Amino acid sequence: MQSISSLNVVDLLLDAVCIVDADSRIVFVSPAFERIFGYRPEEAVGLRMLDLVHPEDRGTTADQARSIMQGQLQLHFENRYVRKDGRIAHIRWTARWIEERQVRLAVAHDITERKNIEVMHAAIYAISEAAHTAKDLIALFEHIHQVIGQLLAAVNFSVVLYDAGQNVLSYPYHVNERHCAPGTVALADDALCAEVIRSGQSLLLTPGTRATLPAHLLPADDSAPLYWLGAPLHTHNGAIGALVLQGYTEHAAYTEKDKELLQFVSTQVAAAIERKQMHERLAHMAQYDQLTHLPNRQLFLDRLKTALARARRDQSLLSLMFIDLDRFKEVNDTLGHAMGDLLLQRVAQRLLECVRGSDTVARIGGDEFVVLLEGGHAREHAHAMAEKILAAFGPPFDLEGRPVHTRPSIGVAIYPDHGREEHHLLVHADEAMYVSKKNGGNQVHTAPPPQSPPLPAVAVARQQA
Repeated sequence: MQSISSLNVVDLLLDAVCIVDADSRIVFVSPAFERIFGYRPEEAVGLRMLDLVHPEDRGTTADQARSIMQGQLQLHFENRYVRKDGRIAHIRWTARWIEERQVRLAVAHDITERKNIEVMHAAIYAISEAAHTAKDLIALFEHIHQVIGQLLAAVNFSVVLYDAGQNVLSYPYHVNERHCAPGTVALADDALCAEVIRSGQSLLLTPGTRATLPAHLLPADDSAPLYWLGAPLHTHNGAIGALVLQGYTEHAAYTEKDKELLQFVSTQVAAAIERKQMHERLAHMAQYDQLTHLPNRQLFLDRLKTALARARRDQSLLSLMFIDLDRFKEVNDTLGHAMGDLLLQRVAQRLLECVRGSDTVARIGGDEFVVLLEGGHAREHAHAMAEKILAAFGPPFDLEGRPVHTRPSIGVAIYPDHGREEHHLLVHADEAMYVSKKNGGNQVHTAPPPQSPPLPAVAVARQQA
């Protein structure tokens, strides 16, 4: 103890001792100041401490300084500082005012690691929450971008997904100040992402590390970023892609510590993406026909209900077509069910080619399809569309080299002519389709206007009177 007490104890402290004058100008700092703030003591003396405070914290820090000079003790005030190297330091202060010397004596305790852990936990929680609440993958990617932007410089951020079956990369979320999303490319065409996915390891490219990387990983383009940081998206099924950060200036000077941070976060992101993809697959299975990938009966009924509400509001027409394939059973019986399924897929594609993107084509069972046409203002539009479908069925369908002819029987019902509710339109379109089929098929029949219900006997008697 005697040997320790003979030393300058302040110099041994891990916390930094600081003395500043009433104008916040540094008079003295202990050696620990350099470890925490990055400035050597001789560099720090003469600087204004308030100028080193993070811009967002300067107002509250100035208020605290005035309170101390009024005689209040400061025991646990926390704020942020910008270190000499540009990184952020989180500090917890104890301080008092020494009246006779007209200076503030303060001790700075570095809590940066604790704050980073808190931020990491908050980020993991936010990503997990987004996996449950985001309406789709794009919304999830946007939220992930925001979360990572709180941890690292993320002006240029991409989510890259890998399709192992096709060996291609896609860029469903790509925010970049200089380059548009590349679209779908072969894995080999993006060497850096390919390396991350194949190796399963994060990769950091900086001006200082370029010389150590293999030539095939070095960007040949002059517009390539100064800094490139990528982390694999690992799941129990392997790598499903990568998170990529790019920096074109020293503001995004990523470090090895940043690489470790992104690697850690990427594990949580991969789990969130996998969960959202699974939910979207389940939702698709519940709403779409698994053979043709058209909307199924339930989704069609939902769309019909919504379309009728719009038609009532806009006072527009709405047309519904029932389509049944003529002699489809013969295809199944002679060529087999596999060929029958292939024919249904070809029919679905041809129907989609006939309609607009705003219209709905659905398979409601067997060889029965429906087409919902919205926004029409002329009753002839539905008949013209039906004739277009008849013409589209003229050429044979190619079933693995075998040409097969099939024709449609089409029934049409129109809102409001044939009813104002879903079930009325469905019944009339279905009955009209059976008239087409009964008359030989390969034709269109529009349902006749429904007859008015008979008048009650009392009303008839009144009319006769």
